[in-house]
Amino acid sequence: MNDSVLTPVIAIDGPSASGKGTVAARVAQALGFHYLDSGALYRLTALAALRAGVAMDDEARVATLARQLPACFDAGEILLDGEPVTEAIRTEECSVGSSRVAALPAVRAALLDRQRAYRQKPGLVADGRDMGSVVFPDALLKVYLTATAEERANRRHKQLIEKGMSANISTLLQDLQERDARDAARSVAPLQKSADAELLDTTQLSIEQAVQAVLDWYQVRLAAL
Repeated sequence: MNDSVLTPVIAIDGPSASGKGTVAARVAQALGFHYLDSGALYRLTALAALRAGVAMDDEARVATLARQLPACFDAGEILLDGEPVTEAIRTEECSVGSSRVAALPAVRAALLDRQRAYRQKPGLVADGRDMGSVVFPDALLKVYLTATAEERANRRHKQLIEKGMSANISTLLQDLQERDARDAARSVAPLQKSADAELLDTTQLSIEQAVQAVLDWYQVRLAAL
């Protein structure tokens, strides 16, 4: 048997603030699978660049940081060089920075093997921009999870306010639209729905409904093996 059967992967891709991280984490929990938040690796790279004073468009130096990233995921906590940075990488500055460094081919190459190493038994749920198209092209189930830009801006605004952070919804909407355009236009692994991916629009769905949709599709895939 190949890896797609022995160590199945559910790849969930989609634009920023679509809810894919929350859905992916809950699907992983429901199945007892490992979970990979690939976006966190790019956010960590952006944070490392910010702290080192490296320009986001300095491809060679940012790629070096990505290769040597002293990062680990421990019991829901994200650490950079031993320091908890779970909240720090969720700032808008890191969000914008991660989109910029993710557009650099050398950075994506540096993180590719690192992401694939998360594929361990009994299975993996991975979310990001190119999990199904590039990182795990043999994923048993591929999902493209999205929502309208307005709904995603509302969700991001709510998240930031709940964390006690200031946020302007018009600015958030503009940032999301700019990021969508940048992610879709990049030369390497652009954000797009794969032909073999299921489309899941969560604009009108609850988290529970979205999670159930993914679990149902997964059971259909298993039954077809």
